[in-house]
Amino acid sequence: MCIGSDRAHGYMLAKMELFRTLDDVNPHAELAKLEAEIMDQANRIGVGAMGFGGKGSLIGCKIGVANRLPACYFVSVAYDCWAFRRLGVRLDAGSGAITKWLYRDPARVVEKMTQSEGFPLTGREVVLTPPLTEAQMRSLKVGDVVLISGEMFTGRDNVHKYLMKNPPPVDLHGAALYHCGPVMLKNGDQWETKAAGPTTSSREEPYQADVIRNYGVRAVIGKGGMGAKTSAALKECGAVYLNGIGGAAQYYARSIKKVLGVHLLDFGIPEAMWHLRVENFVAIVTMDAHGNSLHKDIEDKTGAELETLQTA
Repeated sequence: MCIGSDRAHGYMLAKMELFRTLDDVNPHAELAKLEAEIMDQANRIGVGAMGFGGKGSLIGCKIGVANRLPACYFVSVAYDCWAFRRLGVRLDAGSGAITKWLYRDPARVVEKMTQSEGFPLTGREVVLTPPLTEAQMRSLKVGDVVLISGEMFTGRDNVHKYLMKNPPPVDLHGAALYHCGPVMLKNGDQWETKAAGPTTSSREEPYQADVIRNYGVRAVIGKGGMGAKTSAALKECGAVYLNGIGGAAQYYARSIKKVLGVHLLDFGIPEAMWHLRVENFVAIVTMDAHGNSLHKDIEDKTGAELETLQTA
């Protein structure tokens, strides 16, 4: 954060605060106290990682100050994802070879992500193979972890807008529809998935209920949950919302074993409808076919906590 300055420069200074380490202490005692207070109150609200609840919502708060304009008092806030993704390399201009890794411990051995095992399974996961049935979806409840193996389709903003006025280019009855704008690379005649993390689902709230009702979609996959209109359609039609893991684009790319086809490519690679074959694609039921929604429960609970803090 930055207290003071003007609109543009204040935001730049707020971004610079992101370069401070989590364990440092602000040299200004008053700002150090304010940082600690914000950390305490933000984590009392109970949003939690991925909005699933918990006391670990905010892991750092860094505040700087600057002279302000007489007629205004800007407070600029810049936020950063919890994942540590800062990585860089220096390349040999002639060969393109990596000559040095930046922002990492040089003593640490470089490990390929493809060698990781992913998430350990418990044996309690529900295995789903599309096409999905209404009975299968109504048997699921909020909190169930599912593993999808089989075919699914992607669909972001442009696909959903298209489906409001046009029939889908594929049969979506019993389908799993993934809110995702994948990174794809064409190798000869075959597309390869390089990244395929979930995108924020709330953008599709104006359309999702109609897509479920009109075309028989049984599972919607994304992140962040959806609203009352979608929840009503899930309950009415016997469908579920599955929350994917935010920031796990590489992990999900490894779950995609083959790109079976692509439709509506005129929308561009991220916005096209991709036909995928997946294996052990993991997600969590956060909105079920009985009207239950983890996202609504957390919203109500955190709203009550926020009101308590505001009146304290």
